[in-house]
Amino acid sequence: MSATVARPAAVRTGSGRTRRKAGAGLGLVAWLAGIVFFLPIAWMALTSFHSEQDAATNPPSFAASLTLDGYREFFGAGGGASPWPALANSAVASIASTLLVLVLALPAAYALSIRPVKKWTDVLFFFLSTKMLPVVAGLLPIYLFAKNTNLLDNIWLLVVLYTSMNLPIAVWMMQSFLAEVPVAIIEAARVDGARLPTILARVVAPIALPGIAATSLICFIFSWNELLFARVLTGVVAETAPVFLTGFITSQGLFLAKVCAASLVISLPVLAAGFAAQDKLVQGLSLGAVK
Repeated sequence: MSATVARPAAVRTGSGRTRRKAGAGLGLVAWLAGIVFFLPIAWMALTSFHSEQDAATNPPSFAASLTLDGYREFFGAGGGASPWPALANSAVASIASTLLVLVLALPAAYALSIRPVKKWTDVLFFFLSTKMLPVVAGLLPIYLFAKNTNLLDNIWLLVVLYTSMNLPIAVWMMQSFLAEVPVAIIEAARVDGARLPTILARVVAPIALPGIAATSLICFIFSWNELLFARVLTGVVAETAPVFLTGFITSQGLFLAKVCAASLVISLPVLAAGFAAQDKLVQGLSLGAVK
């Protein structure tokens, strides 16, 4: 009897030890992957504090003296163009398009999840199919439309374009988030006389807040980083930050320190938004993963 009792205990101990080793191995792999992804950012940040001569050395000199010349030149201290209009244009285009996406995506996702229509999966597939079209394929018609309507170099044209580009992925994401909202709560609000706008604003939105935050962050990142449409459709007035960044690559050469300083400054809003909303992002992207 003692042998039969001890044997399962040994098996349980061995399986527990195996699980701990597997967890430690996965943790080590996750740390290594994180370091690999972080190294280019750390290298870019370090290079931005070097002089152009030290930044151009190969291999790079990590012990070189630090300077703020790259940042001074980026902010126009050397007589160059100021980055503030481009940063303001990117902020307006990204924030305004993200707010419009949320206003349009929330009722659509509500209709596809809590109040499902017939063949709602086909509707979602149609939304996603619009993302399968190469962006370049629609560039010429949009350019001709903007030219004929005098909307070239207009920041509100970018707002409309970014809204239409991010709306399909927002509806697809929020549909899965809103599907987790208990129907009983919505029915109770409806019995109390609440109308649809009130239900969406005071019942659905607070419950699905992590999913909404995750969707907002992804739409903001996509809008902030977009380059092709902004490069073709804008000039001086509506120039965005990514377009302004490409102006540092000239025929005179590539100034690494200044480019790294500009890249770091332009990346800060996205990094700050991701850091501030990281808990909501994890909660939102994991909604529905565990039943």
